[in-house]
Amino acid sequence: MRLLVTVSALALCLPLMACGDSSDTEAPAPAAIDTDNAVDASLSADIDDEAEFEDGEPDAPEADIAASDAADETASLSTEPETGSLAWAVAGEWRADAVARDVWRNPRETLEFFGINPSGTVIEIWPAGGWYTQILAPWIAANGGTYVAAHFDPEGSEQTQAFIDAYAERFSAPLFGEIGIAAFGPETGPIVPEGTADAVLTFRNVHNWMARGFEEKAFADFYAALRPGGILGVVEHRLPASQPQDPRAATGYVQEDYVIALATEAGFELVGSSEVNANPADTADHPFGVWTLPPVLRSSPRGDEPDPDFDRAPYESIGESDRMTLLFRKPGNAGAE
Repeated sequence: MRLLVTVSALALCLPLMACGDSSDTEAPAPAAIDTDNAVDASLSADIDDEAEFEDGEPDAPEADIAASDAADETASLSTEPETGSLAWAVAGEWRADAVARDVWRNPRETLEFFGINPSGTVIEIWPAGGWYTQILAPWIAANGGTYVAAHFDPEGSEQTQAFIDAYAERFSAPLFGEIGIAAFGPETGPIVPEGTADAVLTFRNVHNWMARGFEEKAFADFYAALRPGGILGVVEHRLPASQPQDPRAATGYVQEDYVIALATEAGFELVGSSEVNANPADTADHPFGVWTLPPVLRSSPRGDEPDPDFDRAPYESIGESDRMTLLFRKPGNAGAE
């Protein structure tokens, strides 16, 4: 299942990840993780403890009632989310400056829409530097689940291996649990043993697979990894239906209908869509594609030196891209005789 990645292939792959999350070269302590720029430039159960007496049981003493009332009042005033909850993971201090992107990426609302079960096996495809890993890994670890990061296969590429090693070190603290590392790419085999994953998630990556020409294989791989009833969550830069779709998605934008077609052709059922990551200010027709917008703010063609005279202000005012948020399910009877 391992992909031989040549140096020339890697040189193509890394820039394509410009919309993904990013990391510093060093592996900082969890409280200081910054995963938003470097790779961009280069490549979601509450427990009710309240007991009620049934009719016929003795009344609680007044002192106990007073203490209970005080405890309830203290709890109502607390703003701390319950440890292990999705809210806790999103609010985690270890995310540091990464929270600045929440206004555009809406991680809590997105993961709630996907209906992720944190006690299951959740795969994130191409997590790059780990913007979502900071949320998913602690949440899943705290609930006894398994988080799998599906990166490029490092075989044949020291640069890719170094990137994965730095990622693993960055998330080596007990808070993040034991992160599984898998390989995913144009020629890789199964991501995990067939039918063993509960969820597959990918954020702003479909255009990368289109650029390499393996988008159909990608969705087939996700389908194979999931158990019957498992879910696929996709967030991607959205190209308006009125604009022509480049088969290689050179601008980084993809039509929503095309993503739905890829998933349904692989066997998935569309469960629903959400506008939680929509941005109506994004016209998707920028001079350097989606990378003209934050967080990349490209000012010249890829590979060229930044243009000091390029006016970034209009693009900063738009914010991050308009995005589709789609939920698919592998049919519950898939594979049945």
